[in-house]
Amino acid sequence: MALSSFLFRARCGFVLLLALVALPAFGWGAQGHRLVARLADAELTPAARAEVAKLLAGEPDPTLAGIANWADDLRDTDPPLFKRTARWHFVNIGEHGCRYQAARDCRGDDCVVEAIRRQTAILADRRQSLAARRDALKFVVHFTGDVHQPLHGGYARDRGGNDTQVNDAGFGTNLHAVWDGRMLFAQRLSDDRYLERLQSMPLVVPMQRTPLPPAAGEWAEDACAIVLQPGFYPSTPKLDRDYFVQWTPIAEAQLRRGGAHLAELLNAALAR
Repeated sequence: MALSSFLFRARCGFVLLLALVALPAFGWGAQGHRLVARLADAELTPAARAEVAKLLAGEPDPTLAGIANWADDLRDTDPPLFKRTARWHFVNIGEHGCRYQAARDCRGDDCVVEAIRRQTAILADRRQSLAARRDALKFVVHFTGDVHQPLHGGYARDRGGNDTQVNDAGFGTNLHAVWDGRMLFAQRLSDDRYLERLQSMPLVVPMQRTPLPPAAGEWAEDACAIVLQPGFYPSTPKLDRDYFVQWTPIAEAQLRRGGAHLAELLNAALAR
C-alpha cells in the first residue's frame, strides 16, 4: 500500500513537471505575475487602492494578484480576444540594440509598450465604462509584468527565446519557458515567502527619461538589455546550476522593478 502511494505521488510529480516544462511561454508565469501585482499593491496610495477596489468589485478574487493572469487566461476563457491581443504581450527589439522605435517595432500599436500606454489611458479616463476600465486594469497589471521579462523584448529571430531549445534537469524545454516559470519554480517558495524575499531586496530602478506611461518603452529597453549580456544565451543546450545561480537574482530584480513601476503607474492613473 505504501509503495503504491509512493508510486502514485511520483507519477503525479512527474506529470506536473512535464506540464510546467511544456506550457506555452507567456509573461513570468502565474507566480511571477502575482508577485509583481502584490509588490505593487503594497505601494498603492489610498486613492489608488480605493479605485482598484471599486473596479474589481464582484471579481472572484478582487485583488491585483487575483487578476494578474487574466490576460493569459484568455487563451481558455476567450480565445478570440486572446488571439486579438496576443501581440500585446511583447515587443522584439533585440536586433535593434534594444532601442525601441514605435514606427519600426510596434506597427499598428500592436505590442506591449503601446498596449500599456493605451490601456493606461482607458484606465485613467473616468468617462469610460466601468467594464472597460476594469479590463484595462487587468491588462495593465499583466503587461507591466510582461515588459519586465527580458525575453519579452528580445530577438524576433528566435521568437523571444521560444525557439532556443535547452535541457533543464533532463527535460527538453526552451529558454523563454525557463525565464517565464522554471527559474522561479526552482526556488520552491510559496507566494508569501517569495514576496518577503523580493521585498527584502534593495530596489534598483534606472532613472526614467520620460514620464509615465511613455516610460514603458524604457522598461522594454532596460529588460531587453539583459538579453544582450554575455552568458544570457547559454553556450550549450544543457543548463547547469551555474546558469540559475547567475541569472535568478537578475530575474528577481526585474520582478522587483516591475512591481515598483506598476505601483507608480497605477498611483498616477488612479489619482485623478
